[in-house]
Amino acid sequence: METKLHHWHVRAGARMIDFGGWDMPVQYGTGPREEHTRVREAAGLFDIDHMGRLEVSGPGALDFLQRVQTWDVSRLGPGRAHYSMLLNDTGGVIDDIFVYHRADPASWLLVLNAANTPRDISWLQSQARDFAVSLRDIARDTCMVALQGPSAREVLQPLCPGIDLGAVKYHRVVECVAAGAPVILCTTGYTGEPGFEMLLPASDCTRLWEAILESGAPHRLVPCGLAARDTLRAEACLPLYGNEIDEQHDPLSAGLARAAVSLEGHDFIGRKGLAALALQGPRAVLAGFEMEEPGVPRHGYPIAVDGTEVGRVTTGLFSPSTGKYLGMGYVEPDRAAVGQRVSIVIRETPKAARIVERPFYTSPHWR
Repeated sequence: METKLHHWHVRAGARMIDFGGWDMPVQYGTGPREEHTRVREAAGLFDIDHMGRLEVSGPGALDFLQRVQTWDVSRLGPGRAHYSMLLNDTGGVIDDIFVYHRADPASWLLVLNAANTPRDISWLQSQARDFAVSLRDIARDTCMVALQGPSAREVLQPLCPGIDLGAVKYHRVVECVAAGAPVILCTTGYTGEPGFEMLLPASDCTRLWEAILESGAPHRLVPCGLAARDTLRAEACLPLYGNEIDEQHDPLSAGLARAAVSLEGHDFIGRKGLAALALQGPRAVLAGFEMEEPGVPRHGYPIAVDGTEVGRVTTGLFSPSTGKYLGMGYVEPDRAAVGQRVSIVIRETPKAARIVERPFYTSPHWR
């Protein structure tokens, strides 16, 4: 599958790869490390059109959402957004999502992970039968892009004369006109930096993309690919579905309960499973580690203590912002304390590492 910006990426010389069935840019000529650095220091522009978008509306929309996802959205007034999850009955993660509450109190948007979108929509439709709610897949008619970095506001503001972007707080949703295009703009992102994710009509996508790049040129804005997006999210310890979370892992074990789950206030699918897990305690928890010997930790590598495997790496990387080799992985709870010495088994050779606090990088640019 191709995003609406596919031909632009090809003309710009991006290296394209398959990502969950989508032909996506992994990097441009600037290279992933420079793209990463620009987002940390200035701004980067990402094509996120592969993400799913589902419109939820109707008089039963609130009750439906309270049933199918983990955040108590009765506390989410119009113009606000929040991170949430779809769970199975045992508390395993079907997907992690973002919930947007639009200006119309009965109108919501769900942003879904690309590879999970068909399954998510089918599951949500099966749950909607007992509610007065309408679900509409709007991905074909819309496009999504993300502008991330400390200069994002300065880049976008000249294109949005009708709104003061400095007054739009974190996790807010506003509808505005940007470079002549009607945009649903949300102050969210997947990089650990301030910025915006924008949903707009498909017909306006290329024009807005190019207008943002032109406005951002004096601010050192560059288009960025999947490689930079992954190192940015990993430094901020943001989960990737299929790595840190899936149906075999729950938000409690992943350390995401506070960020995504409201156990009180509504009876969602998976709540009883999570409550039982909370009582018995997790069998493994997600921890961060730093390599103390040279070696690149990769997904699936064993984590060991005294020659005994105690977990597996979910994400490993060289961190451009810290200059260190870092990673995350699930380990036995008594091996997760900060300072604990572990080994990452790389090609059958144990390499020294230690458990460290997460996130690995915290942006100084939030204001």
